[in-house]
Amino acid sequence: MDSMTVPAITAVNDFVVKFANVNGSGSASANEMFARAIVRMGVPVSPRNIFPSNIQGMPTWYEVRVSEKGWLGRRGGCDLMVALNAQTWDADVAEIEPGGYLFYDSTRPLKGKLREDINVIGVPLTAICTREFTDPNQRRLFKNIMYVGALAGLLDMEFEVVEGLIAQQYRGKTQLIDGNRAAARIGYDHTRTHFAGKIGLKIRRSDAVGDRIVIDGNAAAGLGAVYGGATVAAWYPITPSTSVVEAFTTYCRKYRTCPESGAARYAIVQAEDELASIGMVLGASWNGARAFTATSGPGISLMQEFLGLSYFAEVPSVIIDVQRGGPSTGMPTKTQQSDLLLCAYASHGDTRHVLLFPEDPHECFTMTAQAFDLAERLQTPVFLMTDLDIGMNERLSQPFAWDDARAYDRGKVLTAEDLDAGKSFGRYEDVDGDGIPWRTIPGTHPAKGAFFTRGTSRNAQARYSELGEDYVYNMERLRTKFETAKTLVPPPVAQPALQPTRLGVIHFGSTSPAMAEALDILAADGIYLDALRVRAFPFNAEVEAFVDAHDFVFVVEQNESGQLRTLLVNECEFDPKKLVKVLHYDGSPITARFIAGAISEAMNSPRLRPLIPTKG
Repeated sequence: MDSMTVPAITAVNDFVVKFANVNGSGSASANEMFARAIVRMGVPVSPRNIFPSNIQGMPTWYEVRVSEKGWLGRRGGCDLMVALNAQTWDADVAEIEPGGYLFYDSTRPLKGKLREDINVIGVPLTAICTREFTDPNQRRLFKNIMYVGALAGLLDMEFEVVEGLIAQQYRGKTQLIDGNRAAARIGYDHTRTHFAGKIGLKIRRSDAVGDRIVIDGNAAAGLGAVYGGATVAAWYPITPSTSVVEAFTTYCRKYRTCPESGAARYAIVQAEDELASIGMVLGASWNGARAFTATSGPGISLMQEFLGLSYFAEVPSVIIDVQRGGPSTGMPTKTQQSDLLLCAYASHGDTRHVLLFPEDPHECFTMTAQAFDLAERLQTPVFLMTDLDIGMNERLSQPFAWDDARAYDRGKVLTAEDLDAGKSFGRYEDVDGDGIPWRTIPGTHPAKGAFFTRGTSRNAQARYSELGEDYVYNMERLRTKFETAKTLVPPPVAQPALQPTRLGVIHFGSTSPAMAEALDILAADGIYLDALRVRAFPFNAEVEAFVDAHDFVFVVEQNESGQLRTLLVNECEFDPKKLVKVLHYDGSPITARFIAGAISEAMNSPRLRPLIPTKG
């Protein structure tokens, strides 16, 4: 360790570790094991994988936020950098907090820049592996598990926890278990011998994790689709949504396979493109199945024509949009919340679609299941608007629960008995004022019931019509249906400030974990904000009341143009001057520091400064 110009950081169960690796080096599983070991010691973590769209040889990072308080958003900054990529050395060193720590492979002399205000810990990983192992492949792979053991030793972690994870990961493969355990032990013993007491960061066993599980949002959405009754998925692979359907496939093989015959009670089709995939979803949904597709922004762009058909013909459909950086190909492996306007008004003409905004894997599960009920109840497309940060990063989550007595909401579906009883049936007729017509499912009755679906203008009985009054009738009914949706979608979640305030903040989706922490930071500085987490579009009366109750409302989102703010102004007709943009869009997950800093800076403006309470 080098001499310091600032005090070394000391912290227990509250710091950030970041790994700088090379993509394709086999480090991903080792980094994940490090995070899981901390969870098994009862300490909450929030890991994030930062990776390139290239398959091999490019820089990749893995960040682990350790927070016994339970903060799951990115904090910003790094207290311990595990720098194992010479290509990114200078940038990695620059990211370390003053007084922080640099861990590196000291086999070869340092050639990159160093700083006088950080502690340097060099462990000759390559040299040790060369000495201890003869197989070249083992030397390369065991180097990763060795630095996990070395970090466990530095941070006073329980080595038995690491051993248990190794045994679990390589269950049934004795040779791999023994080799990885030996490599981890070597790293652990080395730092315990050479660096005992020389690092101020520690992991202490706690009970702050509770019964929470570790899962990513894409897997949670795939499971939610199963529990939501989906039997059909049609898709085209695209980052970062591919693992949604992969998870759905795994769960279907387990839960939708006939135990007696082995027959699949599901259909999963990889289409030739995204347009074909949404077309298959509409065909399956029209025939009575619960069907969905998973995609990202470029896929939504290609689906526009069929999304308009789903909306105007009133065929249920569920679309899981795992958002990434755009426009065009954009940043395929970076996160954004930049598809809101694309999805809210998808297709040409006057369309409005239902959007759901989950904040974490738990809501990916519950809202995916709910999306199928909403799609059939409203006979319309429903979008689950997740993103790469939620979808592809593992997160501590509340355990999933399901009521087996819960009945699916199929909406207004006429039965054969209804038709035989002579019940009046106009496919596009609003009979009770909610804008939603009755429908039939093909095969319900041998002779009665309308199976024909129109994407053209029609009258209430589904007969082709270009009469202006028929078109206006349908458009006004669709608008009424959208108003009905306001009463059915998940309501917003309010978090009042600790003292009365004329300031508010609206946020949604993956901004939530960082927003929760930012509110604490701001309150400590005397800036109090009432918070409202929006969970769906269309916005209901609670959203309008919240904005009306405050002089100014910050709108925090991860895109360049302020798309949620645009929706609020467009749909609720708020004064744009009342809604203050807080925008983050560099592709990395938003941090509490960024939100607090942006709002603090805005509060110094002449129009907002008078709203800060005077201390004392």
